[in-house]
Amino acid sequence: MPPPPHLPPDPPADAAPLHGYRGTGTPAPVLERPQAVTVAVSREAGARGVSVATAVAARLAWPVYPQDALDSLAHDADARAELLRDMPAAAVQWADLETAKLLVGRKLAPDHPAAAVARLIFALAAKGECVLVGRGAGFLLPRATTVHVRVVAPFDDRAGYLGQLLRLTTAEGAKEVIQRDRMRAEVIAELSDRAVHDPASYDALLNSARLPDALIAEVVAGLVRAKQRPPGDPA
Repeated sequence: MPPPPHLPPDPPADAAPLHGYRGTGTPAPVLERPQAVTVAVSREAGARGVSVATAVAARLAWPVYPQDALDSLAHDADARAELLRDMPAAAVQWADLETAKLLVGRKLAPDHPAAAVARLIFALAAKGECVLVGRGAGFLLPRATTVHVRVVAPFDDRAGYLGQLLRLTTAEGAKEVIQRDRMRAEVIAELSDRAVHDPASYDALLNSARLPDALIAEVVAGLVRAKQRPPGDPA
């Protein structure tokens, strides 16, 4: 039966779409992992981890996000949106998926204090080419695209540094080191089964009492270059 005269006939099934419609199209690819390398700096309390991370960021010409900046951005929706406004849809999807996997795998509630920071870490890593300090970033992110280093120093050096920084006595500085180390280990234990004191958890352990920041930055830059090479690519 022919169609009414005021309606055009149905196009053939194999005809090109009309009026600019292009069909369902191809869905955006889902990232299996970040496309660029991220540096994650873990540190013993008082080992000058932020100072080292800043030197690494300067050497690589990448932004650095210390722990306090991660905490602030995670809970400032406007600043976070501005920071991540150019993220591709596939990167956003990867960050959301990894966050959901973390919450389920570690049995954490969506409103757990670590959830917002973890999602920010995944989002920054999805963009890549940044230096993250603390908050378990190196334990959360894929090893293949993360240079995870730990900055260490002798206990007395660390206690002395924190004591001087916070204007504490020697005994108070030592107590502060112990307390901060314990709190950081507890954060990692919530997020990962890897042990914070296990050297195998890191790409490198770097002693800030023996190595200047500039040399540590050069070492980390070398590790970044190694991870940036495709598998099987000669050095």
